[in-house]
Amino acid sequence: MERSSVDLLDVLAFVRVVETGAFSRAAERMGISKSILSRRVKRLEQQLGAHLLTRSAAGTQPTNVGQAYFERAANILAELEAAQEVVAESVTQIAGPIRLSAPFSFGTSYLAPALAEFAAEHPQVALDISFDDRHIDLAAGGFDLAVRIGALPDSALIARRIAPVRKHALASPGYLERRGRPAHPRDLGGHDVLLYGNEQWRFRIGEAWEHVRVQPRLRADNGEMLRAAAEAGLGICILPSFIAAPAIEAGTLEVLLIDYPLEEAGLHAVMPPGRATTMRVRALIDFLAGRFGPEPFWDPCWVAGQDRAGRDGRSD
Repeated sequence: MERSSVDLLDVLAFVRVVETGAFSRAAERMGISKSILSRRVKRLEQQLGAHLLTRSAAGTQPTNVGQAYFERAANILAELEAAQEVVAESVTQIAGPIRLSAPFSFGTSYLAPALAEFAAEHPQVALDISFDDRHIDLAAGGFDLAVRIGALPDSALIARRIAPVRKHALASPGYLERRGRPAHPRDLGGHDVLLYGNEQWRFRIGEAWEHVRVQPRLRADNGEMLRAAAEAGLGICILPSFIAAPAIEAGTLEVLLIDYPLEEAGLHAVMPPGRATTMRVRALIDFLAGRFGPEPFWDPCWVAGQDRAGRDGRSD
């Protein structure tokens, strides 16, 4: 067996199957028929003398040796793309595919128009976009880039902070008229609470950060749902300002507890470890940083709303 005779297109076919989890989706992504792709993967397995994939009702998964081969092969292919970028840079071309993951709410409201503008400026870039609130494995999913909000627990990821993401306690004027305005975070225990997933509410009280225990009336995994419930007067919620800003500006939600800040998160561009960053990915990150940072454009709406809420709170 001559390992050097392995066809790079066969390797690419295998990598795409692992990334997409299905032969049909991999074939569609590569622009070839499913039968041709299957033959390429089978030929690769024959040349390597190893079984790389298993099929089940849940989809196609790599074997143990297949996963090890995928991790190395994917990195090699990324390095090859980076080498091709060196040539492209010599003629100032930004071209090729970018596979990107982003959270749903931010993606649909803010990232979608930004990506459309970027694509219009760079017609030779092909975007493959997934909006999903789950923190997926970038390398295993074949993603070149992710936009993430909050802490980054995986220290191996390569990240660039784009902008701050601020959160605030909010309620509708109608709810506050009925139930009163909390003056301190401890007062939240007596209010109806609208909670995002299993989040914990943590306020800065004096010089310390303290958790506030609340019992939710409504729990949801989508910020727009919580905003709608709060606007309907169902209770108090905590939302990032990029979701809350339109409601604050319209006066349908008011900012509460302005003297007790919540922890600030960050908007990050994140890349998988062990892969060279291509020119097109760098161009997209620079574009997003210019679009959203260093201070996000939605926060002036919140500042005006906070000032109104602060004056109203002091007049009680």
